[in-house]
Amino acid sequence: MSAARDYGLDDDYQWARPPEGGWTADDLDELPNLPPHTELIDGSLVFVSPQTNFHSRAIRLLDNSLLDQVPDELDVIREMTIKLNKRNRPEPDVLVFRAGADTGPKQTWYRPEDVVIAIEVVSEDSEDRDREVKPRKYAQAGIPYYWRVEENEGLPVVYVFELDTATQAYGLTGIFHDKLTLSAPFPIDIDLTAINRRRRGPEPTPEPQA
Repeated sequence: MSAARDYGLDDDYQWARPPEGGWTADDLDELPNLPPHTELIDGSLVFVSPQTNFHSRAIRLLDNSLLDQVPDELDVIREMTIKLNKRNRPEPDVLVFRAGADTGPKQTWYRPEDVVIAIEVVSEDSEDRDREVKPRKYAQAGIPYYWRVEENEGLPVVYVFELDTATQAYGLTGIFHDKLTLSAPFPIDIDLTAINRRRRGPEPTPEPQA
């Protein structure tokens, strides 16, 4: 369903009123004027606050590093939603997914069965969601791996969880400072201290000798 009218941001602004039973995952593509990165959790819209420097740089580091290392059958994307079910459509900060699940430039969400790793970088306003709510929902949806990224003195600390299919719950397999090295779901080696490092451009071409 869509909102009743195109709300403006003036003195007459009104928040969109949810229907009985809450919004659905499909409503995120129809509601007008939603702020960027709006999520749906248990039928309620969740808005994000302005992101910090650490949050943005951590996403960039993981996105770029994973993109360099994923096998051909997988791909990496940042800030795309997963349609877990009718009432839940969260947006991980980074996700690794099966490359064949890419349906083209108009795509707005992925299926949980196509996601291999869901990664959340914790912000002050997302602590409870990233530590408790989202991992529980990702596990119930069958996503094999979940990474939670916390900030410690300006550097990322990565908590890596793997799904126990018998219990449909995540188990912590490691906490990584400075360097993230894993063998599953594929070989991964990320220098976490490089969060503030800028990529070097190509080496200048030497001028020909006279």
